[in-house]
Amino acid sequence: MGRPPKHSADDFIDAAIALYAEGGIRTVTLGAVAESIGAANGSIYHRFPDRPSLLAAVWLRTSDRFASGYRETLGEPSADSAVDAAVWVVEWCRAHVAEAQVLQAGARALGRDEWPPEARAADTTDKHLRRDIGRIVAQVQASSGANADQIVFAMLELPLAVVRRSLQAGKPPGRREVELVRGLARLILTQPAS
Repeated sequence: MGRPPKHSADDFIDAAIALYAEGGIRTVTLGAVAESIGAANGSIYHRFPDRPSLLAAVWLRTSDRFASGYRETLGEPSADSAVDAAVWVVEWCRAHVAEAQVLQAGARALGRDEWPPEARAADTTDKHLRRDIGRIVAQVQASSGANADQIVFAMLELPLAVVRRSLQAGKPPGRREVELVRGLARLILTQPAS
């Protein structure tokens, strides 16, 4: 019976995310990831046979965690829950700067076209999140008077735009960004433009 593994798949994914945040995609190699956590090179290959598999795991775990938290925040569809969801995006980015940088870069930047077929097939988080948002938009639209484009903008596009500059600098968005998104999202959803 072999000894239990010292490093989990999540340890390697966390290390890959940290390397990405520090130096970009070129720094995320299997050897560099293993070295950064003091693991033997062979141990990473037991979990990720190649770099595309690791990058796929980075994207899939990060996007799934983001989407799960976002869905939980939505609660009962209303203008208030839409504002809460917009604010949650900024708060999540504040708490998870490196992961937010991964999401901002997108799956294509992580070599999606080179991922194993099963990883590409599993990359459905964005599709499911957009479907969920679509359902919520219809309900918020009925209660707020805002049109669908305004609601989607307030819930997702606005907070992503507000955090972009901070994330590109490798810094967490500040409280100012949280309050900016809260105020603008509320304004959009409670006083919609015609």
